[in-house]
Amino acid sequence: MNSTAAERFLRYVTIDTQSDPKSPSQPSTEKQKDLGRLLVQDLLAIGLADAHLDEHGNVYATVPSNTDKAVPVICFCSHMDTAPDFSGKGVKPQVVENYAGGDIQLKGNPKQVIRVAENPELNNQIGNDIITSDGTTLLGADDKAGIAEIIAAAQLLMENPDIRHGTVKLLFTTDEEIGRGVDKVDLKKLGADFAYTLDGSTAGEIEAETFSADRVDIAITGVAIHPGYATGKMENAIKIAAAIVARLPKDGGPEATSGKEGFIHPTDLSGVLEKSELSFIIRDFVDAGLTEKEEMLEGIARDVMKDFPGSSYSFKVTEQYRNMKVVLDRHPETVDYAVEAVRRAGMEPVMSSIRGGTDGSRLSHMGLPCPNIFAGGHAFHSPLEWVSRQDMEKAVATVIELVKIWEEKA
Repeated sequence: MNSTAAERFLRYVTIDTQSDPKSPSQPSTEKQKDLGRLLVQDLLAIGLADAHLDEHGNVYATVPSNTDKAVPVICFCSHMDTAPDFSGKGVKPQVVENYAGGDIQLKGNPKQVIRVAENPELNNQIGNDIITSDGTTLLGADDKAGIAEIIAAAQLLMENPDIRHGTVKLLFTTDEEIGRGVDKVDLKKLGADFAYTLDGSTAGEIEAETFSADRVDIAITGVAIHPGYATGKMENAIKIAAAIVARLPKDGGPEATSGKEGFIHPTDLSGVLEKSELSFIIRDFVDAGLTEKEEMLEGIARDVMKDFPGSSYSFKVTEQYRNMKVVLDRHPETVDYAVEAVRRAGMEPVMSSIRGGTDGSRLSHMGLPCPNIFAGGHAFHSPLEWVSRQDMEKAVATVIELVKIWEEKA
């Protein structure tokens, strides 16, 4: 058994766990269970007797309490799936030992280069061991780094009874990347009072605020007729969809926004002459911002349709997740203890906001307050993804300090 976080990580990333947004099942891909079964074996091997995989691919396990104090039950959570954005099949992890600085050219595809100019955090990694893919796939640090760190921390707790802690629950979910990560999580069975996802980036970061998120689907029905007889009659549904996209504000997409600015982002366009479909994701840190953007988008669609009187459209909004800050502000100790744990682990805490979401967003609004802690990965969802061994060790140390703090404060 490899016991360090990095050694576990190097095994886990070789298993393809890419999720599929077009699949209606949970998990969306059965191959996610391949990793789940391996994780259960590893958890049983370190002494977590209740470790198991449920029918939906979620993995549950418990580190039993070793204190007489009544300590709140804490859960650590990470997701098993990798993003559909780039292939996660056949990952060949590479280790750049004792990184000396400079750009990193990836061996499997020399055109793929991790550039310091685009990854300034590399300047803080001199002398560390950098783990990358070979450039032909993504790496899977999002979020197999978090999984490896949590299991490494659990092993340390089991092997060191002098570290006093309450009951610690572990949860590894499927389909987080497609917004369904906790759809089938049984919170009663989990039995946690508070939780932390390990799904962040730079060492020392703590995130207690995320986007709120909706999905918008626009279905367009045009007027189909033979092109030879189309004059004054045809209304091409593909052109209607394209016109809607063309009228989006140039400064309103993710490529033109940053910080606390939200966006409207088209993610899919498909269709034929008679019917077309458009999908968007809408993001903002406040719900009012979501509503404003959705009203703007429907206004654009309505205005475009005026030029196509024989056609029709439908506009459907689906809630995806909401900003965790609303919940965490009612439980400030969850963040305060994380800040103290990061300091005890030798780092300066950095509070930041996620321009995205985590399982913690959903869990918080389901009644399980859940901020996010760094896992050390960078350049997620791309072949340029990387993580350092030393940052993974810092994440493990943070978890250990965090469970100690909850026990001390009880």
